[in-house]
Amino acid sequence: MNALKRTFLRKRIKPIAALLAIKKLLQDPDDTTQVFKVIEALSGDVIGHTVKRLLDDTSGRELLATKPNIVTVLNDREKLSAMPLGSIGHTYYQFVHGQNLSADGLVASSEGARNNQSFSANERWTADRLRDIHDLQHVLTGYGRDPIGELSLLSFMTTQVPNRGINFIIKMAKRKYQQEIPHLDIDALVLEGRNLGQQAAWMPAIRWEDRLSESLENVRNELGFTPPTAYQNSKMSQSELFATA
Repeated sequence: MNALKRTFLRKRIKPIAALLAIKKLLQDPDDTTQVFKVIEALSGDVIGHTVKRLLDDTSGRELLATKPNIVTVLNDREKLSAMPLGSIGHTYYQFVHGQNLSADGLVASSEGARNNQSFSANERWTADRLRDIHDLQHVLTGYGRDPIGELSLLSFMTTQVPNRGINFIIKMAKRKYQQEIPHLDIDALVLEGRNLGQQAAWMPAIRWEDRLSESLENVRNELGFTPPTAYQNSKMSQSELFATA
């Protein structure tokens, strides 16, 4: 009975919780905690499905067996900054720590949104892992922190790990941009993120801790990360985006 209850709690969506979070998010689009709450409320059993896929993959099984904490590695500014120029680790350092941010920021934002009492050890680690590689996904894909870059990355993410909550966020954002910035081809940008997610290697099954010192360009070529040209060509300044928001 307890197992059935845990399964039901994982698979069901929480529409009231989602609506409350959406209301707050509309009031403050920069409230990352509300983004996590919308995703958590609508995602269903995405973590369970991801665990199953990891268990079907040799590298994924090894990750689940050892459960490395990548946040510790990503917060080591001294080690990352000493890595070769052009490496994944050094580029990550410039991307995150260069803006005085850290991997702990996403951890703090997600903690107020997650209800993981029914998670197994594998599911809890997987949920953390998906959150903790977010900025690495920025680095590998080439998507920036600007609103269009974040939206494009969400499209990449939900293609790699299907998530109804992220799909809903994308639909909300597409409607907003279509109304307020009609000259922006938002459909092309979302499609590009989806195509990149399909052709690139599955990021959750990669032990990124072991690849941070490698050349970013070489790893991109090896794993099928092509340049996001539609995003690069359509990028707007932050001031223009917020002025029209």
